[in-house]
Amino acid sequence: MAGFAGYKAGMTHIIMIDDRPRSLTEGMEISVPVTVLEAPPMNVAAVRVYENYNGGMRPAGESWAENLSPDLALALTAPKAKRGSSIDDLSSIADSLCEVRVLAHTNPRLVSGIPKKKPDLMEISVNGGSISQRLDAAWALLGNQVPMTSIFGLGDVIDVSAVTKGKGTQGPVKRWGIMLQKRKHARTGKLRHVGNLGPWTPARVSWRVPQLGQTGYHQRTEFNKRILAVGSNGTDITPEGGFTGYGMVRNDYVIIQGSLPGPVKRLVRMRRAIRPGPDAFKAPQIVHMSKESKQGL
Repeated sequence: MAGFAGYKAGMTHIIMIDDRPRSLTEGMEISVPVTVLEAPPMNVAAVRVYENYNGGMRPAGESWAENLSPDLALALTAPKAKRGSSIDDLSSIADSLCEVRVLAHTNPRLVSGIPKKKPDLMEISVNGGSISQRLDAAWALLGNQVPMTSIFGLGDVIDVSAVTKGKGTQGPVKRWGIMLQKRKHARTGKLRHVGNLGPWTPARVSWRVPQLGQTGYHQRTEFNKRILAVGSNGTDITPEGGFTGYGMVRNDYVIIQGSLPGPVKRLVRMRRAIRPGPDAFKAPQIVHMSKESKQGL
């Protein structure tokens, strides 16, 4: 599997040895802000294969596991058997396939900081080797639980996707960062409006003009986020009193350098970096991990 998903627990900081080449603090101890994701094992519910069609791809077949999780019924009803529902059917069309993916879902019931029980279902690519080898690997995963530690390791560079914090309808000053109207324009009573909607001709308002509208709650992808630590004992990283608005981490966790989109409890999807830098995939040397309370205790 080329990806995984977890839930955002909160942020803290660590003290690590700066291993960036040509950095002014190379070899010295530095403080780095990090985000903690709780990532319990994911269940592989189905295998789906794609074939080339009309310049793109289309599904060529899929096979669902027999021992599906009861929580998955909250999200969907498993389809009945059809073309490509067995390993023999999929192997017979392996020559015409171009992509092998699995349908995996999270297990929020195992996470104490999230009240929902409905799992998040997603497609995840299976990479490495030929199509037949990918198909065999996907079939071996079908119906099983996959831990996060079997996919990502210490020092890996990943891309993360999540939905940002929602801020509702906001004006152009907050939404786009335009300047306030000046003092001499105060008599218009429109200090926080855009100064000009555009020329007389063409007689329309361009989409480039900053105006009010939905702010936040957009899906965003951040590239080249470094994994600084992984583990299975949540007490090693949970601060006193738990993370604010989340609680205790009780499952596998991953610590990622920097901030991530979205508030706490939000689903964060991880994948292998599609454009890693030349200094990627180096295991960091952590000196100290802060567990100080975030609630002022």
